Amino acid sequence: DRMKARYDRLANSAGFQEGDRVWLYHPTRTKGKSPKLQTSWEGPYRVVTRINDVVYRIQRHTRARMMVVHLDRLAPYSGAARDEQL
Repeated sequence: DRMKARYDRLANSAGFQEGDRVWLYHPTRTKGKSPKLQTSWEGPYRVVTRINDVVYRIQRHTRARMMVVHLDRLAPYSGAARDEQL
């Protein structure tokens, strides 16, 4: 069952902890520009709470609106923080 083994190996089952910084997949397309060259990832966001194994509440900064997103739309952020409010 190679397909299951490959899926299990690549699946992000560990998830994120509270306070982790993440990228959010949010594909917004602008008419007249090539979709290939438009950015689809926004961030960094901060994980506020873990609702369950695959659903998280995230926030861009302290005064921003919180969002509830699925784990599939998140990726770990490894860059330096632009400001320490995150």
